[in-house]
Amino acid sequence: MGIFRRSTSVAPEHAMQVYGEILKATRREGFFRDCRVPDSLDGRFDVLCIHAFLAMRRLKAIGTAESAQLGQALFDTMFQDLDAALRQIGVSDVRIGKEVKKMAKAFLGRVQAYDAAMMAGDAEALDAALARNVYRGEADNACGDDDKALVVLRLRRYMVRADAALARQGDAAVLAGDLGFPELEDEETRLEP
Repeated sequence: MGIFRRSTSVAPEHAMQVYGEILKATRREGFFRDCRVPDSLDGRFDVLCIHAFLAMRRLKAIGTAESAQLGQALFDTMFQDLDAALRQIGVSDVRIGKEVKKMAKAFLGRVQAYDAAMMAGDAEALDAALARNVYRGEADNACGDDDKALVVLRLRRYMVRADAALARQGDAAVLAGDLGFPELEDEETRLEP
């Protein structure tokens, strides 16, 4: 999944609306409670990456110039927001550029890993990518040995359901910013240990 072409024809407020839908989905408590994603800057970044990836994947599937332009504008909006967030927490102007580049590289690496696994329908590869990225390879520390597979499975099932939900959304609705991410707490993701 490549990055979209550079575009200035999408109104910033439209991209911000789409980004707002992504942010709303990433703030759900279940990611940090049920999936035990670390409630930290890194953990929140990873939940954001998952949702941005899914939105951009859906926009790319539409395959029009409009969807490509919106995808690029969404990417730009996300990284402008991350830049502003870093400034708010006190990252110096000298380091901002390096930090944003590092985050962009991390995001693109996740996009590549998640997209390859989802295109191939490879649950094991997606689980491995989630464990490596979201839990930084330390899912055992986040949830204990017995629950490690369970929390990764919950997160993978959510991603697969969200991808399917976005695919069911009409192209016009997606382009209008109606992303319709499903609830994490849905019965399908509730699994008993």
